[in-house]
Amino acid sequence: MAGPLTLSMLVVIVFCVITEIGREVCLKYAADRAPDVMRLLFMPVTWLGTVFWATELFGWMVVLESVPLSIAFPLMALSYVAMVFAGAWFFGESVNFRHGVGVFLITAGVICVGITGL
Repeated sequence: MAGPLTLSMLVVIVFCVITEIGREVCLKYAADRAPDVMRLLFMPVTWLGTVFWATELFGWMVVLESVPLSIAFPLMALSYVAMVFAGAWFFGESVNFRHGVGVFLITAGVICVGITGL
């Protein structure tokens, strides 16, 4: 039975967000450099992304057995916020005003959900 959000579960959710970012950065990096899908499959960074995915899966299962889905899943929206910054940091993607407003709104929503779950 899932209970309230605890600090330890919040840490696991943040861990899941970080591993999701790692996965997406690895797969984007590989996709940008592979001339075709077959070569993409044999790139070590593709497999590193797969390891991040599997790690996130196990962490997420721990969260789901302890935290209500209506609280845990919205907190995973932090990955959308972090992904904007990861794209800018690793790939030089631009972040314009609308992106900034969207990141702010998502963050505000996550805070509201997180406070509700405490």
